[in-house]
Formats: sequence, structure tokens, C-alpha cells
Amino acid sequence: MTFPDHTKRNPIIFENGDRYPGTVFLDQAIDHENFHIGAYNYYADTTLTPDTDIAALLAPYTWPGAPENIHIGKFCQIAQGVQIITGRANHDMSGLTTFPFPIFDPAQIGSYRSSVARSRDVRIGHDVWIGRDALLMPAANIGNGVIVAARAVVTGDVPDYAMVAGNPAKVVKMRFDEATRARLLALAWWDWPAETIEAALPALQARDLDALESLQPS
Repeated sequence: MTFPDHTKRNPIIFENGDRYPGTVFLDQAIDHENFHIGAYNYYADTTLTPDTDIAALLAPYTWPGAPENIHIGKFCQIAQGVQIITGRANHDMSGLTTFPFPIFDPAQIGSYRSSVARSRDVRIGHDVWIGRDALLMPAANIGNGVIVAARAVVTGDVPDYAMVAGNPAKVVKMRFDEATRARLLALAWWDWPAETIEAALPALQARDLDALESLQPS
């Protein structure tokens, strides 16, 4: 098995040598000061072109220098249609109307932006699978190993290795028992050197935790 090269924008290679344009490693495809992205996170979207602004596609309300940031761990899998909504999408709710009249006035748009309360950053842990058209709302905090169902709306904290679905997203089950979750978190395999992870692939894919632990770097 060939381990993916995280330095390539398009990591999937067909048998004829062509690279598939619909899957990108995010740290190679996004250059945006509010995104903090680890290695091996991919985004899959059949509509992608070399000119697609993937940062704007994923987080349409987060401009460079906005108060909120987006943190993504390593080895996450993000499906087409996923959107991350940060606090900049909010409207000022202190008046009698929420209509944002100041954004239509060049002299007021800056002060209006700063008047909207800052929310927590959006955080996505390691080895997270986010299904198609899922929506991550301001301050979403997703733990490691989480599976987010298609079209789920995540509004708060999601514990490590949970499976969540619905609107608002609720935990439908835990992927592993408590002891297994603790062992996986202690291993933090996503932080291992690439060559060690490559050697551990059979254990990872076979759900062989004992074998995985035997490979842990000292």
C-alpha cells in the first residue's frame, strides 16, 4: 500500500498517473490566516476545479483576519457540501430588528462587524469523518475520532469517538467502549511519524489495538 504524500494538493492518483481533481489535502489547498490545518486532512468534492476557493467554500463567513479561527487536526475526512459557520455570520440582536442596515453603508460596515459578539473558535479533532452537507455552527468543538452524519447540524461539544446525527446533532452511539477510547487517545497515533503510521496500517484497519500499541514509538 502506498502511503499518501501530504505535500501534494491532489493525493489520489489513477492507474494512468493522472491526479484526481476532486480530492484535495486541505493544508495544500487553503492559504488563509484563520485556518489552522494539520496534515493529511482531505476534502472531497466532485465540483472542484484548480481555481476553487476552498476556504470560502468551507467557511463562507470567515474573512482573513476575522475574530474566529478554524482548527482542524490531522487525518480528517470532509465530504462535499460541508460548511463551517463561524460567529461572523451572526447579526446584531441588540436592537428591535436584526436586519443589518450598516453593511450597506461603507462608513459603517467596519464598526458593525466589530459590534457582533465574538464566539469561540471552531475546532475539529484528529481522525474525524464529517459527512456530506453537515453544518458546523459557531463554537462547534468536535473531539477525536468522531463521525458526523450527513446533514447533521453540530452546535456544541462532541465527545471523542462519538457518532452524531440530526439537527441539532445528538450522540447516537459511541464507537468504542470507554477503555478502548482511553487507549486510543493515549496512543495518539495521528502524531506518529509517517513511516510508523504506514507500518501500523494493518493494525489500524483490522481494529487490532494490541498490535497498534506494540508499534507505539518510544
